[in-house]
Amino acid sequence: MNSNRKTAVIKGNNQESKMNATTSSLIRYAGLSAMVAGIIYAVVVGLFHQPNILLSVTTTQWAVVHVLATAMCFLFLLGITGIYVRQAKEAGWLGLVGFLLYSLSWALTASFTFAEVFILPLMATEAPALAEGFIGIFASSAGETNFEVLANLWTLTGFLYMLGGLLFGIATFRSGILPRWASGLLAAGSLLSLVAALLPLEHQPKVAVPVGIALAWLGYALWSERRGQASIRPRS
Repeated sequence: MNSNRKTAVIKGNNQESKMNATTSSLIRYAGLSAMVAGIIYAVVVGLFHQPNILLSVTTTQWAVVHVLATAMCFLFLLGITGIYVRQAKEAGWLGLVGFLLYSLSWALTASFTFAEVFILPLMATEAPALAEGFIGIFASSAGETNFEVLANLWTLTGFLYMLGGLLFGIATFRSGILPRWASGLLAAGSLLSLVAALLPLEHQPKVAVPVGIALAWLGYALWSERRGQASIRPRS
């Protein structure tokens, strides 16, 4: 009986160790996703995004930036999930609310960036007036075509981005698991979206740089963590 019980305990410990190791690996790869997405956001979107005007829409630079931006949104969703899972207990309800709001903002952003790269260039060629109206969603200007519903949805996306990033950054800072400087930068950078509308069109994307750096930093911290050995150590 004792031998069978010890065998069962050993098997249970081995299964638990394998699950912990798998979870640890998934979290680390989520960190890699956040790191790559943060670099794209800070460098590609923040520094190379063209002004939201009709002349930009049909350029190669516009296509490349928005293809990468679309992929970035999905990488962010994976990365943010890993960051949250790593600190779920310590982050508490504030972390959960911030995570949900921030994730929703990136999911909505993905739909807009997809339209910008695959639909908007066709509109610019075939129906310029329609394209002007769509661009007006991002430039806060009204065109001949009314996109009021989409404009309101984009405004909501910006609000979710700002509030979700702020709450998620504060919760991550309070949890003390990942770098607090990066967490503080995420919270502060998210608030910078408030001043984006006050900047000239060519400088508005630059407000993405601090947030991109913060999320890449948090992703790197998650990726470089070495918890695997501790998590798979058998219990005595």
